[in-house]
Amino acid sequence: MESLTELVGTVGGYVWYVVFAILIGVGLYLTIRTKAIQFRGIPEMFRVLTDPAGEEDGRKGISSFRAFTVSAAARVGTGNIAGVAIAITLGGPGAVFWMWVIAAIGAASAFVESLLGQLYKVKTADGYVGGPAYYMERGLNKRWMGLLFAVIITVTYGFVFNSVQSNSIVDAVSGSFGVDITNGQGTWLRVVLGLALVVLTAAVIFGGIRSISSVTQVLVPVMAVLYMILGLLVVVLNITEVPAMFGMIIQGAFGMREFVTGGLLGVIIQGMKRGLFSNEAGMGSAPNAGATASISHPAKQGFVQSLGVFFDTMLVCSITAFIVLLSNPSFGDQRQGAGLTQSALGLQLGDWAVHFLTVAIFLFAWSSVIGNYYYGESNIRFITKSRTAMGVYRFAVLVCVFMGAVLALDLVWSLADLFMAFMATLNLIALVMLAGVAAKVLQNYMEQRKAGVEPVFKTGDVPGLHGLDAWDGTDTVTLPIFWEQRGRDKNGARR
Repeated sequence: MESLTELVGTVGGYVWYVVFAILIGVGLYLTIRTKAIQFRGIPEMFRVLTDPAGEEDGRKGISSFRAFTVSAAARVGTGNIAGVAIAITLGGPGAVFWMWVIAAIGAASAFVESLLGQLYKVKTADGYVGGPAYYMERGLNKRWMGLLFAVIITVTYGFVFNSVQSNSIVDAVSGSFGVDITNGQGTWLRVVLGLALVVLTAAVIFGGIRSISSVTQVLVPVMAVLYMILGLLVVVLNITEVPAMFGMIIQGAFGMREFVTGGLLGVIIQGMKRGLFSNEAGMGSAPNAGATASISHPAKQGFVQSLGVFFDTMLVCSITAFIVLLSNPSFGDQRQGAGLTQSALGLQLGDWAVHFLTVAIFLFAWSSVIGNYYYGESNIRFITKSRTAMGVYRFAVLVCVFMGAVLALDLVWSLADLFMAFMATLNLIALVMLAGVAAKVLQNYMEQRKAGVEPVFKTGDVPGLHGLDAWDGTDTVTLPIFWEQRGRDKNGARR
């Protein structure tokens, strides 16, 4: 088993060098095609985040904010705590800078993929559903490509990543209470936590996207704010060390210091890899959540999901980096993940902070479980309309959550890296092929904003597009109500 794990890890390492090159290239290409919308559109990101939800068949739909929290729940997980710590111990402080860089570039990819997810979404009895599989089929007329993507994301997120998240919860709880889970004495803790996670997860996922989003819209903001407050407290207590910390980050980023990774390339790879695994920009995951929103224009969810990338990396990941770096960690030990962040908090704030972080990891990881679950659900709907298949998928997710809690997962981690590489490549190819469509839809949005009206999109606004069933003007938003809530007249102009 160890040799197989090593083989998969080695292959995955080489594959990721190629994927990183594609990811950066596509991100830069989309930055040019959208005229750097991830920077010039920052004010718009905050404006549309508060948009009211439209009505779907007489009931209130999913708002932009609720859709944002579902994707944030999946994004903001143990990678923000363990992954960042691993990046620093392997790549040194400079890895943090390259995490920021990949977020700045990737936000353009996040914008385009979420815009396309909205553009090609479809209406179901439970609301809207969409994502890369849908725009591959409807935008590119390549159902085979959509099916391949749907299978990979369902396995990767619904099964593999969820088992990894539950495993991380067990590791954090055992570390907090000093229980050794490497021998038989810790079996009881694994089983109890596994069963608890299964019950909590089942209580939410059987309610579908409305149940999931109702949980995430409360859980995500609360846990993120509490974690950032804790991190800022560490920064304040070490305020005189902050300039030196930023100096280390900049020096390390450009190879001015030697690290055990072997030089600048190792620093860049560690930072970008962990940044991507955390914010998932361009991966094709977030559009599955973004497509559920009932909004007046597809570009709006592009703005919201771009904001999600900055929220994840520039705020949450940076807080973890500051906590670790201000505690003077040693570099080169790849086993230092969440435990390093826990020990750093304990050193700075006392033992109570270790237990607080355990709770935070539990909430981060569990919210990721339900967010990851939905990514699989939306793609199961793409593959088949069978309710039986959906029931089997839900049961399989619960089994994976439990198994992740009671088993070691080194091979699973390696497989997840490899599957994610293939998934990202498929999505990035689709983004390049549909970049022109996204640019035209964005232009339509900006022209309406320039004219002083609230942007609204309907089928036919951009000639030559097909497969836009959700934008015929009957399902998306009850426009008079929407405009009234936005303080505009019946034509969408400012009062």
